Amino acid sequence: MHPDAASLWRGPRWTLAVLLACLGMLGPFAIDTYLPAFSGIAASLQATPVQMQQTLSSYLFGFAAMNLFHGALADSFGRRRVVLWGVGLFTLASVGCALAPSIGVLVFFRTLQGLASGAGTVVSRAIIRDLFPPADAQRVMSQVTIFFGVAPAIAPLIGGWLFVHLDWHAIFWFLAGVGLLLWVGVARYLPETLHVSQVQRFAPGPLMAGYRQMASSPVFMTLVLASGIPFNGMFLYVLAAPVFLGEHLALAPTQFFWFFVCTIGGIMAGAWLSGRLAGRIAPQRQIRHGFTVMAAVSLLNVALNAWLPPAAWWALVPIAVFAFGWSLMVPVVTLMVLDQVPERRGMASSMQACIGAVANGVVAGLIAPLVMHSTLGLALTSLAMLAVGVMAWLWVRPRLPAHRPAGTGSPSS
Repeated sequence: MHPDAASLWRGPRWTLAVLLACLGMLGPFAIDTYLPAFSGIAASLQATPVQMQQTLSSYLFGFAAMNLFHGALADSFGRRRVVLWGVGLFTLASVGCALAPSIGVLVFFRTLQGLASGAGTVVSRAIIRDLFPPADAQRVMSQVTIFFGVAPAIAPLIGGWLFVHLDWHAIFWFLAGVGLLLWVGVARYLPETLHVSQVQRFAPGPLMAGYRQMASSPVFMTLVLASGIPFNGMFLYVLAAPVFLGEHLALAPTQFFWFFVCTIGGIMAGAWLSGRLAGRIAPQRQIRHGFTVMAAVSLLNVALNAWLPPAAWWALVPIAVFAFGWSLMVPVVTLMVLDQVPERRGMASSMQACIGAVANGVVAGLIAPLVMHSTLGLALTSLAMLAVGVMAWLWVRPRLPAHRPAGTGSPSS
């Protein structure tokens, strides 16, 4: 924690949460906004469904690859500088997408978008822990999740409107505008939160040693799995949205926003409750509550999909409740991950984001195309991903130190 943290951000805590949420939402926003235009892009560029899926998986794999370095760069050169470079490159890549004359060029610039967009997601987590002790950090992380939820909820609505009234190019021009505004906001308001005593040397030897330390730690890796894999139980439906919403639920592109409103509403409600519980109940108990909610609704989702024909009025509810359970526990698990390596929180955030993005890419490029044509297949796959997270948590829970339900300090602050 920065020794001068109290003087670095003098405004209300929620304003910092808004700025960090905007940084964190840039990556998901680049996915949710263009999903309603899938069919239009395919027709315009004469792309096959497999090629269109590559515009998604290439983005996610680019996100994963660069995430290994965003945190290490931020530990060496400062949080603010890395964020500015990342947001700037994202803006330029969005312009490239808007001007893409072929599917190959679009895939290339989508990869650049993915390489750049992770900077905000990774570094914003480290900034929170730079500035706040554990319980306060959980509250801010929860606030970030709440504000983060607003943008993806409106992204498909904006994307659908731009696609219908203009064309798919306008979506990427819009993303370029968002990136430019965010770059200006970061340049003007975000302070540098990496203290000079915490600067790490950016060199292959120390870098590899840090990665080896984390990769060889069963507790660190299992905590990452416990937070990241269950997310894919929800993200699977986002990836399958064009088929799940358009074919199974017979929704028009401009109606896709109902799915995102329900899902993000669940995320925001869970994050709000997570913040309210910070410092009041033991973190491990809060995580157990989140997993219990997700397990119960996942089993119900499988049963409903086995017995009932697909219909929007009931099919969106289990996904929203699953999102509630996930966001109830994930702020706590994320802070546990960062505190496993307190001297390299940027790198720890990178490692967590990279593993999560690799899992997202596998789901996007391999699993989602295999199961998205069956609502029961989607439900069973979502349950299987949750089961991985549950088993990871059950293994790691006894190996964690006891956490106090109250107080704002810790030895590793």
